[in-house]
Amino acid sequence: MAGDNLLYNLYERRLAAQVKPERVPQHVGVILDGNRRWARAMGIGTAQGHKRGADKIEDFLGWAEDAGVGVVTLWLLSTDNLTRDPAELSPLLDIIAHAVDELAATGRWRLRLVGAVDLLPAPVAERLRAAVASTSSGGAGTRDDDGAAVRPDAAPAAADTRMQVNVAVGYGGRQEIADAVRDLLRERAAAGATLEEVAGSLSEEDITAHLYTKGQPDPELVIRTSGEQRLSGFLLWQSVHSEYYFCEVYWPAFRRIDFLRALRDYGQRERRLGR
Repeated sequence: MAGDNLLYNLYERRLAAQVKPERVPQHVGVILDGNRRWARAMGIGTAQGHKRGADKIEDFLGWAEDAGVGVVTLWLLSTDNLTRDPAELSPLLDIIAHAVDELAATGRWRLRLVGAVDLLPAPVAERLRAAVASTSSGGAGTRDDDGAAVRPDAAPAAADTRMQVNVAVGYGGRQEIADAVRDLLRERAAAGATLEEVAGSLSEEDITAHLYTKGQPDPELVIRTSGEQRLSGFLLWQSVHSEYYFCEVYWPAFRRIDFLRALRDYGQRERRLGR
């Protein structure tokens, strides 16, 4: 066993040395897939699989932070998942809320909710909003556009250099684009613009500015675990020029070497960005 750990540590250090800091993606999106299949393979209940997957999140964020990643988006629950059997969905929502509570309690990262949170049960939505708000550098009080708390009487704070973590719960790529267009139309209507005027001036930049991830760079790398090779609508608008990395391992079994392999693979690619 000691020999296995030694070999693992040596290999991990070798991989880390092959990841060039200047080639580390600024924004990494992760589709945390395979909790249920891992649980079945281990002969345990589905809820235990989801719990093990939730426990992996803090480890992963530490690895990303150490590598120099600036933004991580974690897809924890899709809009499609909301149609699951309540017997599975209810404990899953509690596991997710507990995981977000624990991430917020560390104070290490600035959290943002990404998704149609209003589709969630009200107690869960409020719990998530409260956890995210607690990670704001502004303190308690009113909230900004991302649901983060801000004190109107507070002195300007120093720039928040913590890694940003987008918690995607009740998220769907088509839902996000539809929400962005609705927000844009409401904003223009409030300013007195007609529908024809909006249609005549609408640009890609306008929609980008109303996405859940507004103000953040698009993901350069999207990782999906469990061997599935599809995006399922994840960051549909933002991932147009992303590099994709599909990993065979189920999310609960994801290791730092798996992440380093993804970073190494990304660093070796020639990014054309559609050109």
